[in-house]
Amino acid sequence: MTINIEILTKKDCCLCDDAKAIIECVLPDYPATLKLIDIESDPVLFASYKERIPVVRINGEESFVYKTHETTLRKKLDKLV
Repeated sequence: MTINIEILTKKDCCLCDDAKAIIECVLPDYPATLKLIDIESDPVLFASYKERIPVVRINGEESFVYKTHETTLRKKLDKLV
């Protein structure tokens, strides 16, 4: 089973860059894929999230908002494998 990780992001977002770096560090240890979703390209997403980013979703479920923590991410992913 592949775990789908998504980051809702937008341009010039340093917290988004931090979340991406943490996830990319963890990714090789799990059967997971990463997808970046630019909220500015989707008016509905932008209206919903605006400044409430990054949002990290694991298999469609919001798992982190603003800050992503490596230890917590690993614990969440361990439960899925």
